[in-house]
Amino acid sequence: MKKKPLLLLRRLEALLLAAGILWGVAVTAGSGSAASAWAALREAAPTGILRWELGDLWARDQLSPAAALAIAQAPLLLSARPAVAELWSAEEPETPPAGQEPEQPEAVPLEETPMEAPEAIDNGVPARTLVPTDPTGYTVCGRVYISNSTGYALSVTDLQEPFAATLTGEEPQILILHTHGSEAYTPAEGSVVWSGAYRTTDSRYNVVKVGDEMASVFGDAGLSVLHDRTLYDYPNYNGAYDRALSAIQSYLAQYPSIRFILDVHRDAIEDGQGNQYKVVSPIDGLGAAAQMSLVIGSDGSGLTHPDWMENLRLAAAIQQDILTEYPTLMRPLLLRNSRYNQHATTGSLLVEVGAAGNSPEEAALAGRLFAERMAAVLEAAVK
Repeated sequence: MKKKPLLLLRRLEALLLAAGILWGVAVTAGSGSAASAWAALREAAPTGILRWELGDLWARDQLSPAAALAIAQAPLLLSARPAVAELWSAEEPETPPAGQEPEQPEAVPLEETPMEAPEAIDNGVPARTLVPTDPTGYTVCGRVYISNSTGYALSVTDLQEPFAATLTGEEPQILILHTHGSEAYTPAEGSVVWSGAYRTTDSRYNVVKVGDEMASVFGDAGLSVLHDRTLYDYPNYNGAYDRALSAIQSYLAQYPSIRFILDVHRDAIEDGQGNQYKVVSPIDGLGAAAQMSLVIGSDGSGLTHPDWMENLRLAAAIQQDILTEYPTLMRPLLLRNSRYNQHATTGSLLVEVGAAGNSPEEAALAGRLFAERMAAVLEAAVK
C-alpha cells in the first residue's frame, strides 16, 4: 500500500520537471548563446512564478500578470476576460523586431504654433507655417529647438562642439539617397498618378526630384555628389531601410571618400479631421518653400550607433545657419531612438522636406536652399 503514494509522488515530480523543461525551452527559444538564454530565464522567472501562483501559467491571452491579478479579484471582470484581453492587445504598441529599423520616422515635435501662410502656391491644400513658441520640453541651442524623445540628456555646450565629418580633396564627398523614394507631393494641376497613399513612382512629383535639386546646388558649389535615385520602398515598403543600408555599404566600399549622407524624405501632416495640410516658409523674392525637419537617430533602440552625437552636432550647426538666413524654414530638430542607418558615417542626416500636401515646387525650393546653406557650413568648417 505504501508503494502507490510513492509512485504517484514520483509521477507528479516527473510532470513538474517536464513542465519546467517545456517552459524553459519556450522562454529561451531564439536565444543565440548560453548567456542570452540565462538572461531570458532570469527575466521570465519572476513573471512565471507569479502566473503559477495565479493559476495563469498557460494563459491563452497576452494579459500581464498584474492585469490577471486585478481581474481575478472581480468575478464580473473574470467572466469577461476574453473581452478584456482583446482591449489590452489593442492598446499594446507594436515594436519592430530587434535589429530592424522602423519604416517611418517619428516626426511630431512637442508643440508648434500654426500661422497662416497666404503666399503659398495654391494647389488646393491649406497652408500653415509651424514655429515653436515655447521652449518648454525642448533643448534650445541658439536658434535651434531640439525635440528629444531619447533617454539622453543634451548639453548645449556639447552640441556646440565642432562636428567630426569634414570635406576632403577626394571625390565623391556627398551621397544623396531616398529610403522612401516614392513619398510624393501634391501638384497644382492634380495630374499625378498615385502609386499609394501620397506616393508615386513619378520622379517629377516625389522626393527624388528634391534630391536632384540638392545635387545640382552642391555641384555648383564645387562639391562632388552621388545621387542614388532608386525607390527602395517600391514595390515593397517594408524592409526599405534594410535595402537602403545595403546600398549605403556598397557605396562606401566603392567610394570611401564619402563623408556625408543625406536620406531625403517628406513628412505627412494632418489636421484634427484627418485632412492633409502643407507647411511653408515665405522666402523674400523667391516665394514659398516647404518647411523642413532634420531627424537624427541614436542608439536608444539598442542598435549599435556610438557616434550619433556627431550627426546631431552637424545637424545643429546646419540648422543654426539656415535659421539665421531663413527664420521659418526649419521646424524643430528631432532626436529619436531609432538610428535610421545614420551609423554609416558621422555626417549622416535624415532630411524631411515638407509634407504630402506641399507642392513639388515648394519642396524643390526648400531642397535648393538647404543644399546652399549646408555647402556653406561645410566649406566654412575647413577654412
